[in-house]
Amino acid sequence: MPLYEYECLDCGKIEEALQKFSDTPLTECRHCSGNLHKLVSHSSFHLKGTGWYVTDYTNKSQHKPSGSTGDKKTVSKTEKVEKSSDKSS
Repeated sequence: MPLYEYECLDCGKIEEALQKFSDTPLTECRHCSGNLHKLVSHSSFHLKGTGWYVTDYTNKSQHKPSGSTGDKKTVSKTEKVEKSSDKSS
């Protein structure tokens, strides 16, 4: 159920009320019997990030198919030694 805030136009006190959408708004202050005015308040719900989907928040490497080594080529130590000796000749 939503939480609504009401401000008394006579005494200025603010009341909170848990009400259904179908309930009629409160009209009378509990403290002074004055008229109440429904307030619009900020929501406690905040969206952070770039999107709505789970894939927007996860590491991209987790979505690669299994057995995939990616774009990087692994080079063995012997290949490195051979390449360095070719360059020095």
